[in-house]
Amino acid sequence: MGTTEFSKVATGSAVTGPVLGIETSCDETGVALLRWQPEAPGEGLLAHTLYSQIKLHADYGGVVPELASRDHVRKLLPLVRETLAEAGLTPQDLGGVAYTAGPGLAGALLVGASAARAMAWALGVPAIGVHHMEGHLLAPLLEADPPEPPFVALLVSGGHSMLVEVAGIGHYRILGDTLDDAAGEAFDKTAKLMGLPYPGGPALAALAGQGQPGRFRFSRPMTDRPGLDFSFSGLKTQVLLAWQGSDQSEQTRADIALAFEEAIVDTLVIKCRRALEATGAARLVIAGGVGANRRLRAELAAAGDKDGFRTYFPRLQFCTDNGAMIALAGAIRLAHGQHQDATVQVFPRWDLESLPPATP
Repeated sequence: MGTTEFSKVATGSAVTGPVLGIETSCDETGVALLRWQPEAPGEGLLAHTLYSQIKLHADYGGVVPELASRDHVRKLLPLVRETLAEAGLTPQDLGGVAYTAGPGLAGALLVGASAARAMAWALGVPAIGVHHMEGHLLAPLLEADPPEPPFVALLVSGGHSMLVEVAGIGHYRILGDTLDDAAGEAFDKTAKLMGLPYPGGPALAALAGQGQPGRFRFSRPMTDRPGLDFSFSGLKTQVLLAWQGSDQSEQTRADIALAFEEAIVDTLVIKCRRALEATGAARLVIAGGVGANRRLRAELAAAGDKDGFRTYFPRLQFCTDNGAMIALAGAIRLAHGQHQDATVQVFPRWDLESLPPATP
């Protein structure tokens, strides 16, 4: 989604009622209700529900887009009703609707966008399409001690590994991006090639906890040269060769998993330190599914203690895709009078830097 498309954002009066957030970018259906409270955004979260399609896609070893779309159709409206009931609200209480417009799977995005637009039109309330990665980036604002810009954000998930300089909401500069496999994708693919069950990333991280340090060592990709971009496809190949040449015992599997996780985490930590040094920022936000990795959290916290920067993480349930982060990002923009017309549009690819600032 480029600047031209987003220029359709209009300004108007801020919403006063709770915002319904809908997330359907991939294989999780998330719904949340949030009343915007600038001083304490997390306290405005009224209810949130999430349905994961992990079991649906497990037999295929990965997400099947058509099946994901169909399951969103089945689950979305029941989840909306459940979330409203949990908060003790009715549709008529809503002040706005926010939904993930991209990036993501086109069919899955269309389910959420169509439902959101229909509800907003029927209720006569504004609606806005949210950038999925902006949702992740802002998720730490749901915590009791949220970060304030400026800061650097590390966004690490199955489809993205990027470092972003954040001067304010909507003021984003991408410092580094993935050139091939994102960190989460590398976790999943590496787990699959070693025969671990789907979803592979969490399984590999759990197995790494049983590994013996030092038996294997893999390179830290692109850390031997300047720059902040990421590339993890070569690391995946190194693991494949090590696994094929090993005795393939359970202990060896764990040892390789540990060495792989160490390589990923070390690479991310090195790049974060470089980004903070380059920007002069003293705050680091980590968000996205890989942000739930315990080794990454521990290593970045330790690096912050040593180098004098502070790290911010969303709680574990808000690292992976969820409706709360979409409700929050949408509520912020709606509170500043931004909304869009009734056209149903989704953007499987969408440049984060193209977003307008969230200003009156």
